[in-house]
Amino acid sequence: MLPEQRRARVAQLVRSNGAMRVSEISDALDVSPMTIRRDLELLDRDGVVHRVHGGATAGGGGHEREAGSPPPVSEEPAFQVKRRLESAAKRAIAQAAMSHIEPGMTIALSAGTTTYALARALEGFAGITVVTNSTDAANVLFETLPSSSLVVLTGGVRTPSHALVGPIAESSLKELQVDIVFHGFHGMDPQSGFTCPNLAEVSTAQAMIAGGDQLIVLADHSKFGVRALAKVADLSAATTLITDSRIAGDQLEELRRRIPTVEIADPEAN
Repeated sequence: MLPEQRRARVAQLVRSNGAMRVSEISDALDVSPMTIRRDLELLDRDGVVHRVHGGATAGGGGHEREAGSPPPVSEEPAFQVKRRLESAAKRAIAQAAMSHIEPGMTIALSAGTTTYALARALEGFAGITVVTNSTDAANVLFETLPSSSLVVLTGGVRTPSHALVGPIAESSLKELQVDIVFHGFHGMDPQSGFTCPNLAEVSTAQAMIAGGDQLIVLADHSKFGVRALAKVADLSAATTLITDSRIAGDQLEELRRRIPTVEIADPEAN
């Protein structure tokens, strides 16, 4: 695999397990320990994982944690860091989401890296209205959508994930009704539901969801079992979940018990 793909896989393994030794990652990926050490140093520098003696723990930020301890539920990597994780899966999920969109629709895009991938996939799409609280998505849409389409950007205070949140954003969203809300989340867990690490985003996310006829969640396989600080909604609130083909079989069964429709996107097909 390419170095970027390998490092994304290393980050996913560490995040899923809370902490891992160099030897464990090396065995899992069939890569030399020296290569894994270099990858961990780069990921630590970017704030994706925290390098410790003999391995790494989930998350960065320079705060020492014991190996084996779970990542803090309030930890939120920077947008540019998250963009590099599972990028192929996010593009595949975005392409699958496109099949739900038709001219004449009004859709909403939440802030996040998978919904950002959907914003990029919408290039040239005519005759739609897109409501978003993502400054990154809005920048892409303003440049790539034709004049027959409309972009509505909410106001508000920007969070680390580049989401506009707070009373202004919520007031804007409460006045709007959309056909489909496409939303990404930091984590999805059978008990905790869909969660995010930033308390400021919760009420804005709920206002966006309340204004949609459908909620389509875009979340790659690495989000399963992740519990962030604040719950936004139960899994059953989603009309549809689009994830990728690396989701485990038992996890897929668990999701299908709670969500009416679960679609699988294949990164290899894109």
